[in-house]
Amino acid sequence: KARASTARLMDHPLQCRCGTLEAVIRNAEAGNRTLCYCKDCQAFAHFLGRPEEILDGRGGSDVVQILPKNLSFTQGIDSLACMRLKPKGLVRWYSSCCNTPIGNTLATPKFSFIGLVSECLKAKPLEESFGPIRSWVHTQSAGGGEPKPKARGIATSVRWFFANALKARFNGDYKRTPLFRADGSLIATPRVLSPEELANIRNAVRAATG
Repeated sequence: KARASTARLMDHPLQCRCGTLEAVIRNAEAGNRTLCYCKDCQAFAHFLGRPEEILDGRGGSDVVQILPKNLSFTQGIDSLACMRLKPKGLVRWYSSCCNTPIGNTLATPKFSFIGLVSECLKAKPLEESFGPIRSWVHTQSAGGGEPKPKARGIATSVRWFFANALKARFNGDYKRTPLFRADGSLIATPRVLSPEELANIRNAVRAATG
């Protein structure tokens, strides 16, 4: 209770590596923090050319799930870009100025969430605002050989989604998002990787994870 009470009194800053893009996250205590080892998150880090900085030693991405209504950009939104590994894949946002990962969303605002990659949140300790990691997912894709990290806390992420993202769909909060226009279109056009580009990145992920 003490952590949540303190978090409500302040915003958590979001900032790209060079400082061009800045935002604030309200109601940080309502977020859900997870460690994702999936191949796609690893591929995104390699696409940005900074896997050693973005991923942990076994290829995990520290991700904070929040409602887009709690995200407000304060400067540099023109440098916000997005990409998709495949034509129908998640939309993955990053700063075009310095290739800092921002987060991932679906291509529609109707399912209201964004998974923020911790690299853009490190101006302040994550634990102070969001608390500890609560779930470990897609651990079968972790690098570093056996044994793999244990998958746990998945039910926590599922409960968060139903309690927050689906609620926003029904009460209209999904419309409050800085990443989509009023007509439901993305504010930036995603760059979709070619099959050759994706194959090269997948090869880099395989080489890195062993």
